Amino acid sequence: MLSIVATPIGNLKDLSLRAIEVLKAADVIVCEDTRHTGKLLEHFEIRPPKLLSFHEHSGPGRVREIVTLLQEGKRVALVSDAGSPLISDPGFPLLREVIREKLPVEVIPGPSAVTAALSVSGLPTERFTFWGFLPAKSGQRRRELEAATNLEHTVVFFETPHRIAKVLQEMAEICGEREAALCRELTKKFEEVSRGTLKELAEMFGKRKPLGEMVIVVAGKGRKRIFE
Repeated sequence: MLSIVATPIGNLKDLSLRAIEVLKAADVIVCEDTRHTGKLLEHFEIRPPKLLSFHEHSGPGRVREIVTLLQEGKRVALVSDAGSPLISDPGFPLLREVIREKLPVEVIPGPSAVTAALSVSGLPTERFTFWGFLPAKSGQRRRELEAATNLEHTVVFFETPHRIAKVLQEMAEICGEREAALCRELTKKFEEVSRGTLKELAEMFGKRKPLGEMVIVVAGKGRKRIFE
């Protein structure tokens, strides 16, 4: 059985009882960074027989190794560095191969930065698009933003601290006076949610050098103002 296990995006208390049970019972835990996941496991006194890395640079050989373990009857748990695996995460090639081999898969749901940010944003959530990380190159990034700006429902982006000021500025230029929420360090001690127009957020974060993982939630095209 391959168990897809969601882990905390910040606050360790968000790890579910079921997730703890599954991780303790696993023969192998597959993760992006063994050092990062090792700290989580140590906190909950979970000592798996085997810890394997699986990240964006892992090749077909590692996928085959994990599939072979499943075929041998091993219980394998897949986790990401934070949140729900396979959401803007490198686990898809593994899951695809596991499904092709007709091996059983289960999901242990839990924390997700996407849904957490949507919930606290104050923007409409009845329909949304998760865009993930925008391209590193400015030209490609602007083309994607131009495509996203035509959507009439809420759009969710992931972003890094060192690019946040530039990306917010580009969003303000392309999307206009649209409202948005920037969610930083969700569930952690210094959790912060900033709301306003994209221009206001661009001005705010253009003067700061923020730390931590960030989620930008942007209102859809033609949406009425909420933050007034």
